[in-house]
Amino acid sequence: MTPLLAVRNLRTVFDATPPVVAVNDVSFEIHKGETLGVVGESGSGKSVTAFSIIRLVQEPGRIESGQILFQGKDLLSVPEDHMRQVRGAGIGFVFQEPMAALNPVMRVGAHIAEALSVHGIASGKAARERAIELLGAVRIVDAQRRVDDYPHQLSGGMRQRVMLAIALACKPPLVIADEPTTALDVTVQAQMLELLRDMKRQFDLSLLLITHDFGVIAEMADRVVVMHRGKIVEQAPVRDIFRNPQHPYTKGLLASIPGGEPGTRLKGVPSEVDW
Repeated sequence: MTPLLAVRNLRTVFDATPPVVAVNDVSFEIHKGETLGVVGESGSGKSVTAFSIIRLVQEPGRIESGQILFQGKDLLSVPEDHMRQVRGAGIGFVFQEPMAALNPVMRVGAHIAEALSVHGIASGKAARERAIELLGAVRIVDAQRRVDDYPHQLSGGMRQRVMLAIALACKPPLVIADEPTTALDVTVQAQMLELLRDMKRQFDLSLLLITHDFGVIAEMADRVVVMHRGKIVEQAPVRDIFRNPQHPYTKGLLASIPGGEPGTRLKGVPSEVDW
């Protein structure tokens, strides 16, 4: 079966002296209806991989080589005006920090309406009504009133729900969620994960879920990609990763999860010299 997204030998570099290779020969696939989890420590290249897929790597970063095949078309070879259509209508994106992604002087409903208008789906009153529907779909209470709120008037969890509503506005087949639960407390994290599961089912989504949290991976992912220093060190079905990890780095990540007897020493991730 042809994958919805196929990343082939992706290499993304940040120009410096010497150049920093943030993503190094990364390859993976996502099929229709699948949730692929990408896990690793901070700085492992997870988010840069995600931004490379939608061609939003900021200078001095640049995609040096590889292929990003989405619905059979290489996104690295298409013009920018085509990419503007892909972003939102083809691939939705839930950013890690909503306050940095949302315009502080725009009402949340206007953010959603703008996404609908840019892609020619709805405008004016119809876009506002659709924005209210989407806010309701992501379980924002009293969406009719909240649609006119500014981002700073919402809690962190509600802002993340707004980001999800924007990502879903144009009904894309693929959503990339970059650390969607990182800035949330434990209770709100659980609500967000439940919401992502429900939205995936309701909107028939494929999901690329980026996280450093193996608990999120266990709960959400079908398959897992483990990244370290810009490279994929292991990828396998989620059950295999937890039951029989193959790479020392994966074993170290799993072993370092807190949960032993009180007072026991936490385990660290082994360095590469120990592999």
